[in-house]
Amino acid sequence: MSEADAIDAQESSVLKFIHAHRMQPLPLINPALIEHARKRRQSVENRIADRITAFSGSMRFVYLHVVWFSLWIGLGVEAYPYGLLTMIVSLEAIFLSTFVMISQNRADEKRQVLANLQWTTVEDEDKQNEELLRLSREILDLTKAVHEYTRQRSNGGAEESHADASAPEGETAGSR
Repeated sequence: MSEADAIDAQESSVLKFIHAHRMQPLPLINPALIEHARKRRQSVENRIADRITAFSGSMRFVYLHVVWFSLWIGLGVEAYPYGLLTMIVSLEAIFLSTFVMISQNRADEKRQVLANLQWTTVEDEDKQNEELLRLSREILDLTKAVHEYTRQRSNGGAEESHADASAPEGETAGSR
Protein backbone atom coordinates (compact mmCIF):
# COMPACT_ATOMS: atom_id res chain seq x y z
CA MET A 1 0.00 0.00 0.00
CA SER A 2 1.42 3.41 -0.97
CA GLU A 3 1.77 6.29 1.45
CA ALA A 4 -1.12 8.16 -0.23
CA ASP A 5 -3.38 5.11 0.14
CA ALA A 6 -2.43 4.84 3.81
CA ILE A 7 -3.28 8.49 4.38
CA ASP A 8 -6.60 8.07 2.53
CA ALA A 9 -7.38 5.02 4.65
CA GLN A 10 -6.58 6.95 7.85
CA GLU A 11 -8.77 9.89 6.79
CA SER A 12 -11.57 7.50 5.89
CA SER A 13 -11.40 5.73 9.26
CA VAL A 14 -11.38 9.07 11.12
CA LEU A 15 -14.41 10.28 9.16
CA LYS A 16 -16.24 6.99 9.82
CA PHE A 17 -15.46 7.34 13.53
CA ILE A 18 -16.73 10.92 13.59
CA HIS A 19 -19.94 10.00 11.77
CA ALA A 20 -20.46 6.86 13.87
CA HIS A 21 -20.14 8.81 17.11
CA ARG A 22 -22.00 11.86 15.78
CA MET A 23 -19.18 14.08 16.90
CA GLN A 24 -19.55 17.80 16.52
CA PRO A 25 -16.85 19.82 14.81
CA LEU A 26 -14.17 21.17 17.10
CA PRO A 27 -15.03 24.50 18.69
CA LEU A 28 -13.28 27.57 17.35
CA ILE A 29 -10.39 28.73 19.50
CA ASN A 30 -8.77 31.26 17.18
CA PRO A 31 -10.03 34.72 18.18
CA ALA A 32 -10.03 35.91 14.56
CA LEU A 33 -12.23 32.98 13.49
CA ILE A 34 -14.53 33.45 16.48
CA GLU A 35 -15.06 37.09 15.48
CA HIS A 36 -15.59 36.06 11.84
CA ALA A 37 -18.21 33.48 12.89
CA ARG A 38 -19.95 36.05 15.10
CA LYS A 39 -20.20 38.52 12.21
CA ARG A 40 -21.40 35.77 9.89
CA ARG A 41 -24.20 34.75 12.27
CA GLN A 42 -25.63 38.26 12.15
CA SER A 43 -27.04 37.61 8.67
CA VAL A 44 -30.18 35.46 8.38
CA GLU A 45 -29.14 34.31 4.89
CA ASN A 46 -25.78 33.11 6.18
CA ARG A 47 -27.38 31.20 9.04
CA ILE A 48 -29.82 29.49 6.64
CA ALA A 49 -27.05 28.67 4.16
CA ASP A 50 -24.84 27.28 6.93
CA ARG A 51 -27.62 25.00 8.21
CA ILE A 52 -28.52 23.74 4.73
CA THR A 53 -24.85 23.14 3.91
CA ALA A 54 -24.31 21.32 7.21
CA PHE A 55 -27.35 19.09 6.63
CA SER A 56 -26.68 18.39 2.95
CA GLY A 57 -23.11 17.42 3.82
CA SER A 58 -24.22 14.81 6.35
CA MET A 59 -24.98 11.11 6.20
CA ARG A 60 -28.56 11.84 7.32
CA PHE A 61 -29.03 13.61 4.01
CA VAL A 62 -27.81 10.53 2.14
CA TYR A 63 -30.02 8.18 4.17
CA LEU A 64 -33.03 10.44 3.62
CA HIS A 65 -32.50 10.27 -0.14
CA VAL A 66 -32.04 6.51 -0.13
CA VAL A 67 -35.36 6.14 1.72
CA TRP A 68 -37.08 8.75 -0.49
CA PHE A 69 -35.95 7.18 -3.79
CA SER A 70 -36.75 3.67 -2.55
CA LEU A 71 -40.26 4.67 -1.49
CA TRP A 72 -40.84 6.68 -4.70
CA ILE A 73 -39.91 3.74 -6.87
CA GLY A 74 -41.24 0.99 -4.55
CA LEU A 75 -44.64 2.59 -4.03
CA GLY A 76 -44.96 3.41 -7.72
CA VAL A 77 -45.58 7.13 -7.24
CA GLU A 78 -45.01 7.49 -10.97
CA ALA A 79 -44.26 5.17 -13.85
CA TYR A 80 -40.85 4.53 -15.30
CA PRO A 81 -38.79 6.63 -16.51
CA TYR A 82 -39.61 8.73 -13.41
CA GLY A 83 -39.78 12.13 -15.10
CA LEU A 84 -41.04 14.02 -12.04
CA LEU A 85 -38.44 12.43 -9.76
CA THR A 86 -35.74 13.31 -12.29
CA MET A 87 -36.92 16.93 -12.42
CA ILE A 88 -37.07 17.18 -8.61
CA VAL A 89 -33.59 15.72 -8.23
CA SER A 90 -32.24 18.05 -10.94
CA LEU A 91 -33.67 21.09 -9.18
CA GLU A 92 -32.27 19.85 -5.90
CA ALA A 93 -28.85 19.44 -7.52
CA ILE A 94 -28.98 23.02 -8.81
CA PHE A 95 -29.76 24.38 -5.36
CA LEU A 96 -27.25 22.14 -3.61
CA SER A 97 -24.49 23.18 -5.99
CA THR A 98 -25.29 26.78 -5.09
CA PHE A 99 -24.98 25.96 -1.40
CA VAL A 100 -21.69 24.18 -2.07
CA MET A 101 -20.42 27.37 -3.67
CA ILE A 102 -21.66 29.38 -0.69
CA SER A 103 -19.81 26.97 1.58
CA GLN A 104 -16.64 27.35 -0.51
CA ASN A 105 -16.92 31.12 -0.28
CA ARG A 106 -17.29 30.85 3.49
CA ALA A 107 -14.20 28.64 3.69
CA ASP A 108 -12.29 31.13 1.54
CA GLU A 109 -13.33 33.96 3.86
CA LYS A 110 -12.04 31.97 6.84
CA ARG A 111 -8.76 31.28 5.07
CA GLN A 112 -8.43 35.00 4.30
CA VAL A 113 -9.07 35.90 7.94
CA LEU A 114 -6.36 33.45 9.02
CA ALA A 115 -3.97 34.65 6.31
CA ASN A 116 -4.42 38.26 7.44
CA LEU A 117 -3.82 37.26 11.05
CA GLN A 118 -0.71 35.28 10.10
CA TRP A 119 0.62 38.20 8.05
CA THR A 120 0.15 40.54 11.01
CA THR A 121 2.01 38.03 13.19
CA VAL A 122 4.84 37.80 10.66
CA GLU A 123 5.14 41.59 10.55
CA ASP A 124 5.22 41.76 14.36
CA GLU A 125 7.86 39.02 14.50
CA ASP A 126 9.91 40.87 11.87
CA LYS A 127 9.86 44.02 14.03
CA GLN A 128 10.88 41.97 17.06
CA ASN A 129 13.71 40.34 15.11
CA GLU A 130 14.97 43.75 13.96
CA GLU A 131 14.93 44.96 17.58
CA LEU A 132 16.78 41.82 18.73
CA LEU A 133 19.40 42.31 16.01
CA ARG A 134 19.85 45.95 17.06
CA LEU A 135 20.26 44.89 20.70
CA SER A 136 22.69 42.13 19.68
CA ARG A 137 24.81 44.66 17.78
CA GLU A 138 24.83 46.95 20.82
CA ILE A 139 25.88 44.07 23.05
CA LEU A 140 28.61 43.14 20.57
CA ASP A 141 29.86 46.74 20.45
CA LEU A 142 29.84 46.95 24.25
CA THR A 143 31.66 43.61 24.53
CA LYS A 144 34.32 44.80 22.08
CA ALA A 145 34.70 48.05 24.05
CA VAL A 146 35.08 46.11 27.33
CA HIS A 147 37.68 43.82 25.72
CA GLU A 148 39.56 46.80 24.32
CA TYR A 149 39.46 48.59 27.66
CA THR A 150 40.60 45.43 29.45
CA ARG A 151 43.43 44.93 26.92
CA GLN A 152 44.57 48.53 27.30
CA ARG A 153 44.45 48.25 31.09
CA SER A 154 46.43 45.03 31.06
CA ASN A 155 48.97 46.45 28.57
CA GLY A 156 49.28 49.65 30.61
CA GLY A 157 49.63 47.62 33.80
CA ALA A 158 52.25 45.38 32.18
CA GLU A 159 54.31 48.40 31.09
CA GLU A 160 54.08 49.85 34.60
CA SER A 161 55.16 46.59 36.22
CA HIS A 162 57.95 46.27 33.60
CA ALA A 163 59.10 49.80 34.47
CA ASP A 164 59.03 48.87 38.19
CA ALA A 165 61.24 45.86 37.51
CA SER A 166 63.87 47.94 35.65
CA ALA A 167 64.04 50.68 38.34
CA PRO A 168 66.83 50.64 40.93
CA GLU A 169 66.04 48.78 44.13
CA GLY A 170 63.70 50.62 46.46
CA GLU A 171 62.60 52.92 43.67
CA THR A 172 59.41 52.45 41.65
CA ALA A 173 58.48 53.94 38.37
CA GLY A 174 55.95 56.13 40.12
CA SER A 175 58.53 57.50 42.60
CA ARG A 176 61.03 58.65 39.93
